[in-house]
Amino acid sequence: MKFGGTSVGDILQLQEITEIVRSYGTQRPVVVASAMSGITDLLLSTAQSALRNETAKVKEAIETLSRKHSHIAETLVTQPDIRDKLLGYNARLIELLYSIYQGVGWLSELSPRSLDAIASFGERFSCAQIAAIFKDAGISAEYVDARKLILTDADFGQAAVDFTATGTNIHKTLKPLVEKNIVPVVTGFIAATKEGITTTLGRSGSDYTAAIVGSALGCEEIQIWTDVDGVMTADPRRVNGARHLPEISYREAAEMSYFGAKVIHPKTMLPAIENNIPIRIKNTFNPSHPGTLISGKTNTGAGVVKNVTSIDDLALVAVEGNGMIGVPGVAARVFTALARIGVNVMMISQASSEHNICLVIPRKDQRRAADALQNEFAKDMAAKIIDGVRLREDVAIIAVVGEGMRGVPGIAGKTFTAVARANVSIIAVAQGSSELNISLVVDQCDVIRAVQAIHDEFMGK
Repeated sequence: MKFGGTSVGDILQLQEITEIVRSYGTQRPVVVASAMSGITDLLLSTAQSALRNETAKVKEAIETLSRKHSHIAETLVTQPDIRDKLLGYNARLIELLYSIYQGVGWLSELSPRSLDAIASFGERFSCAQIAAIFKDAGISAEYVDARKLILTDADFGQAAVDFTATGTNIHKTLKPLVEKNIVPVVTGFIAATKEGITTTLGRSGSDYTAAIVGSALGCEEIQIWTDVDGVMTADPRRVNGARHLPEISYREAAEMSYFGAKVIHPKTMLPAIENNIPIRIKNTFNPSHPGTLISGKTNTGAGVVKNVTSIDDLALVAVEGNGMIGVPGVAARVFTALARIGVNVMMISQASSEHNICLVIPRKDQRRAADALQNEFAKDMAAKIIDGVRLREDVAIIAVVGEGMRGVPGIAGKTFTAVARANVSIIAVAQGSSELNISLVVDQCDVIRAVQAIHDEFMGK
């Protein structure tokens, strides 16, 4: 059971998760938790203050952290021995954190390694207090620092997990607790190298921790407790009539996540997929709701299209010219030039005539990408082999996702007809051979209208 920042963000929510975990007592739960909402951002912004030697801001942040966590302890932990132990632990963490900030200021250096060490404090505060709250409420629980469990390389900020060593550590440490009906409360997001240096697992790190732990223990289900009822057919903030999806497949979840839907990061699902363990998205604020089950099962009964989503703030760059036709290596040179400057390609579209290669990239990278391609093909443009590099700003990708689309005629036709009825022009189209999604590029100003039109076409108004 993984609880995110909003699920552990205040007194009421901490009381709520205590009762949620109590209700699962007979199923021997393992808890993974994030830092309290806003704490990691505060830790990292304070690191920048420390680098600038803004001592007053650092002290103010330290006092805020101390006060916030002390208030939780004094409010929710009523037994003096448990409360005093927690307050003592918090005080030691505060002292250690402050010394790290001082070191950053003295050295005028803030390395990725230092940032990981600083970021780890949010989970360490949070999980220690959750374990204490559980104990105070009569739930047998034990705080577990994931740095003793999850072994990684030294790629700070997005460390890669050594699954063999990690699995051994998890079995050795957590299994005895579970067998004694003690609830382990494990820090999400953080890990360590074999030398004991703190690392972090990157985006959605706490979800990833839950999947690693759940898979290593062979759990019946991995639950991600968040602030929504599960996966929706579209973003309800942008689309009228968006509905809850009871079930989706791992592949659908991965596609939806990549294209901007609030689901689960594809990396998180890998341990679960390997061990065929279902993942359920649940709502801490509405615990009776069944949520969305993500598994290896393909449920086509819910409709061939499961989700319509979008990625905003993109740009389209195109390399085009009649001289490209039949010339090997043009695409390779395009991708190599962009890889060299670290630009992520979100979508590719090329007509069979080979006259044009379109790439969709983050808008923030558009100028660098265009310049890199101009330099790469400068001689070809001078020789008239390539006409030029064209840039189109402010576009978005819309993705229509569903495993049930495979082999069903007319899905693309319905999609394009819906977009046309909304008076939206399609700039580029891509569809993989898996037929799991159809991606189309439109101007940013048209994206909400187009997503709504496609959603209405497949899910009804």
